[in-house]
Amino acid sequence: MSDDTTAATPEQDAQDAPVQPVTVDTQYIKDLSFEAPETPGIFALMQSEAPDIRINVDVRAGKLEENKFEVLLIINAECKVGDKKAFICELAYGGLFTLHVPEDTLKAVLLIECPRLLFPFARNIIADATRDGGFPPMMLSPIDFVALYRQGLEQEQERASDATEGEEAVIN
Repeated sequence: MSDDTTAATPEQDAQDAPVQPVTVDTQYIKDLSFEAPETPGIFALMQSEAPDIRINVDVRAGKLEENKFEVLLIINAECKVGDKKAFICELAYGGLFTLHVPEDTLKAVLLIECPRLLFPFARNIIADATRDGGFPPMMLSPIDFVALYRQGLEQEQERASDATEGEEAVIN
């Protein structure tokens, strides 16, 4: 009986390991701002009047190098009580990702899956910032990044359609 087995080297193990389609290399706060311009008077006003909170979410992505991308989840929250601003909280939370996905799915992965991975951390930062600012922690509801992606595609199509119509008007 002969022994034909050979031990694999660490390099061979690394080469044989399946490639992860999405890898989060790092996450970071790129920009964080919290303002409470009407404190301390706003606290008394909040006792008698319900706040109006508006939240905007944007996702941006850019290629850094081969298979490396930066994705930014940008959240702007503004709280008003009557005509006074209780607080403004702005966060740009970023992540560096290594992606091994087909080219035709790259945009969807960047604008859906990557922000979905970043969101829980950004949500926590917003909650901490508002709490540390003297307000109840603002707990963002889960975000449907698929719907945001589809909305962005529709807006791109409308802009392209409008641009084409404008060109036709100039040509005629």
